[in-house]
Formats: sequence, C-alpha cells, structure tokens
Amino acid sequence: MSAISTDDLLNGYINGIFPMAEADGTIYWYSPNPRAIIPIETYKPSKSLRPVLNKKYFEIRVNWDFEGVMRGCATPRTTEPGTWISEEIIASYTALHELGYAHSVEAYRENKLIGGLYGVSINGVFFGESMFSFESNASKVAFHYLIQILRMNRFALLDTQFINDNVLRYGAIEIPRDAYLDQLQQALKLKRRFSGKVLEDIL
Repeated sequence: MSAISTDDLLNGYINGIFPMAEADGTIYWYSPNPRAIIPIETYKPSKSLRPVLNKKYFEIRVNWDFEGVMRGCATPRTTEPGTWISEEIIASYTALHELGYAHSVEAYRENKLIGGLYGVSINGVFFGESMFSFESNASKVAFHYLIQILRMNRFALLDTQFINDNVLRYGAIEIPRDAYLDQLQQALKLKRRFSGKVLEDIL
C-alpha cells in the first residue's frame, strides 16, 4: 500500500471524511452518522486533573516530535486487538505535518515523550485523530492544552469522529451527520491558524 497524498487527505477532511487502515493495511474512508464533536467552549478539566495541571507535572510542547506522537498512538493497547495507524497512515500524516496542516501536542517528563495527541487543522476546524499515554494523565494534560490553543486561536469546531468512553470524558457529544457538515462548512470559512505560541504565557 502507498501513502495517501496530502491533497486527498485535505479534500477528504474538507468533505467530512477521514481514512483508517484495517489490519491488512487496506485503507478505508469513513463519514460516521452520527458524528462526534467536542464543544470547545464547554470543556472543563475534571476535578482530579486540576492538581496535576497546577503542579505542572508534565512539560508541554507543540510539534516537537509529530512522528513520535503518531507512533505512540499506534502502540497496541490491551483493550484493542490492533491499530488503525499503519505505516502508510504515518507517512501520509507526517507529510501533512510538514505542510503545516497536521499538529501534535506532546507531554514530556524528564525530556521523555510520554503522552500526546495529534490531528489536522484546516481554517477554523481541528480534526482530532488519536492520543496516547504511557503515564497516567499525560494525554489528558495534552488535551487540556489543545483546548487552550483552540480557544486562544478562536477555532470553531473540534471533530472527534466517533463517540467512545475516552472522548466522553472530555465532553464529547453526537450530532447528526448533516448538522456536522453544516458546522464544518461554516468553520472552514474562518481564517484561523493553529499556533502553540499562544501557550507561552500560561505554561
């Protein structure tokens, strides 16, 4: 299998579809109905996470090791039989990152990458893809700062694709696909830029 072109990826996201690889490497495109999103303005950190944030237990970096985050997300998990992040998917999104459309928020401790997330940013939309954590709370802290980035850069939509227990803890909701596509088109009209520099004053 070959990597997906960056043009195909961007066109897919703009039209509300995204790719995932099966165990045999075959890549399929998905457009769930209903669609899961996380309302950016209503997110609040859990009470148990607040002390972790206050103690600044993790160092947060943006776009330092994008491929490393993807490989962390591709690590097999005990609750899942495999991973949808194939080598072709990694190559495709790394190319998209090099063009400035894919981004990672990373958690470090003692200069070691131990958690994070990545996704795709197009105008006023951030399409969340996956997250990982090798230590408790690492991905939760990374997500918290993703929200801060999106708020400070005035993003309008955070897509999280499918509903599951992981995204529910962040306030994810489901909406009909038609409603999602309407929100998507409105958010794509907004000229926004994903910039981690806005975190400098709060980290």
